[in-house]
Amino acid sequence: MAGNSFGRVFNLTTFGESHGVAIGGVIDGCPPGIEIDLEAVQNEMNRRKPGQSAIVTQRKEPDEVKFLSGIFEGKTTGTPIGFVIENANQKSKDYSHIKDSYRPSHADYVYDKKYGHRDYRGGGRSSARETASRVVAGAIAKQVLKNIQIHAFTSSVGDIFIDKPYQDLDFDKIESNDVRCPDSASAEKMIERIKEIRKAGDTIGGTVTCVIKNVPVGLGEPVFDRLHAELGKAMLSINAVKGFEYGSGFCGAKMKGSEHNDLFNADGTTKTNLSGGIQGGISNGMDIYFRVAFKPVATIMQKQETIDKDGNIVEMHGKGRHDPCVVPRAVPIVEAMAAMVLADYHLLNKTY
Repeated sequence: MAGNSFGRVFNLTTFGESHGVAIGGVIDGCPPGIEIDLEAVQNEMNRRKPGQSAIVTQRKEPDEVKFLSGIFEGKTTGTPIGFVIENANQKSKDYSHIKDSYRPSHADYVYDKKYGHRDYRGGGRSSARETASRVVAGAIAKQVLKNIQIHAFTSSVGDIFIDKPYQDLDFDKIESNDVRCPDSASAEKMIERIKEIRKAGDTIGGTVTCVIKNVPVGLGEPVFDRLHAELGKAMLSINAVKGFEYGSGFCGAKMKGSEHNDLFNADGTTKTNLSGGIQGGISNGMDIYFRVAFKPVATIMQKQETIDKDGNIVEMHGKGRHDPCVVPRAVPIVEAMAAMVLADYHLLNKTY
């Protein structure tokens, strides 16, 4: 099956299914001599793993990363970095009821029609569990980038939004609550909303905002390989993502040029940053910021009509352990994909 690799210079190929023996990946193109903080890598995994709080899926996975190659005496060797993450807490019987039928708005149907055979246990390859491998690669990419800082956070759950610009937020507070929102008042409301939704057997969506600081001028390529295009592709490849906007985004469509233009300071910085740190597809040295929209999880603990493999209308009731809202656990995934994009362009710049 194609589509399992991401990146040109800094490249990740992932493998594995939600209820298989393990998931993992191979990172190619990582430069030699990079000191790898393995504790930092595991910390990123802990931010994404299931069972970490009362508002996420209660599947218990340690998500311990085992590196197989490419790191020796604490440094990268320049050869492929292979790693595995064992699946330790599958409950495949929870999915026996969907063996021959399809969850509405899930990938069940299209996978079956495309390949003629699917792993229905937890969604198989279409499961968000695959993103654990991306978090490993993103953690390595962050250490390649060194000075670049990537901060993602929950900016909304349902109709509850942070009403402050990101410049007024304290990113040190992102990990201070279960929903990963740096605004305490908004976080409390979001957590209560998710608990209400979970109790009703339903799910809810939200948004993740990402701010990238200390990006040098010049990352990105003209025309088809623009930096924001690759960031958009990276974010839209994450499970449950329905939208991506950077800088002024869709709000910019309502503005006049005289309102939207970022006027220069003498040193090349700009007085405003509606461009979102990218102009002409190339970073301009200002903060890059973007927002990613996540839909509600497709599997709900309520009765729904659906179809089986023979086209019969049947009734389905969701089972298993699922996130009532994916957004809190998606925060480190957004950071990981952003880090991989920037590491790729950083290394591409070095080839000139």
